[in-house]
Amino acid sequence: MSLRKTAGIVLSFILILAPGRLLSEILIPMDLTQSDHLKAYGLAFKVLKAGINVEWLLNYRGGSFLFEERQEFLRLAKLMGVSCEVIAPDQVVAIHGRIEQENMETVLLEKCPRVAIYSPQNKSPWDDAVTLALTYAEIDYETLWDAEVLQGRLPDYDWLHLHHEDFTGQYSRFYIGYQGRDWYQDEVALNEEMARRFGFDKVWKLKHAVASRIADYVRQGGFLFSMCLATETLDIALAAGENDIVPAEIDGTGYSPDVEKKLDYSKTLAFQNFQVELNPFVNSFSDIDGHQVNNPPKRQNLGYFQLFKFSAKYDPIPTLLTQNHTDFIKDFYGQTTSFTRKTLKDAVTVLAFEKDKPWVKYIHGNAGKGFWTFLGGHDPEDPEHRVGDPATRLELHKNSPGYRLILNNILFPAAKKKELKT
Repeated sequence: MSLRKTAGIVLSFILILAPGRLLSEILIPMDLTQSDHLKAYGLAFKVLKAGINVEWLLNYRGGSFLFEERQEFLRLAKLMGVSCEVIAPDQVVAIHGRIEQENMETVLLEKCPRVAIYSPQNKSPWDDAVTLALTYAEIDYETLWDAEVLQGRLPDYDWLHLHHEDFTGQYSRFYIGYQGRDWYQDEVALNEEMARRFGFDKVWKLKHAVASRIADYVRQGGFLFSMCLATETLDIALAAGENDIVPAEIDGTGYSPDVEKKLDYSKTLAFQNFQVELNPFVNSFSDIDGHQVNNPPKRQNLGYFQLFKFSAKYDPIPTLLTQNHTDFIKDFYGQTTSFTRKTLKDAVTVLAFEKDKPWVKYIHGNAGKGFWTFLGGHDPEDPEHRVGDPATRLELHKNSPGYRLILNNILFPAAKKKELKT
């Protein structure tokens, strides 16, 4: 029996059992027919904020969204420039029938997530890709920093993003080339003031304490998304704990004795058995980043990374996080560009990789009751983004597959949890 005929029979039974309850729905396609993929996430967010559930159709037309038809949603889609289709009840049944038969799955989004971005108070000479993405997509968020973290504010939010941040307390090692710049000196002064406010005599102690609170937030059920340097330095800070790994060139004191032997990998989220870089005159922080080579100092060339194809019905979470309209994405640099496979913990799920390379690009895992996702690189649409470069204009990149990975994560906390089939 054909799928269309089966769907028609199912629809007939539904009409008999529940007459008058079936209505047309709005489909937001996420394949190549979508005019603005990024704002489509914002539209889904606004529908959730209005108290209406959204179905996320994993692997169906690039990970499309489906929700009840309302005139205000159609007007909003038009205003935001998002492509949408009004589909009849029999079409809805046919779509669900196809999803049942193929490598697809329906995930119900039923809660508008409370979003926070960890971001410093000063104006840094670089932009944060997640902040750009949320602003462009018209997704509500609040900002917080060290004070709010240490004051116990993290449980107020469902989802936390880490701004470009060095949790080892080394100011991103920008002292190597930028220590005379006003913005660098402002950053040092701001962090030192924050450390004193909370009773720490060193900035690294403040940052390690903040990293520990963030890890606790995840283990207690929070959702963490991080990019670039924050991915690597968060775990380094967690492993170092109360040990000093900051060179004397930064704070006037040297490393803790035998600090390399004191790293506790049981406290980290994603990485293990990594070596911390103690040479103060190289840009890398450890051997986690597969693109950074220190002898001689250089970066590996960029290629294309590939999204891993998961079984939607058996692995809905990684499938959700990799929804896209293409399987291959142009790579982009950051202070941490990639993650060396040999440093990954055994339970880490690789979401994207570069074929035949010893590094991966996009990883995910759980810790306690919560989840974390790390994406290497700084800006998906500016591969060589440098200090002082202008911000990326996302209106020129409405269909960016790299920025879609960021926005997949923002809706993750909204998903109704399903029992795993494995």
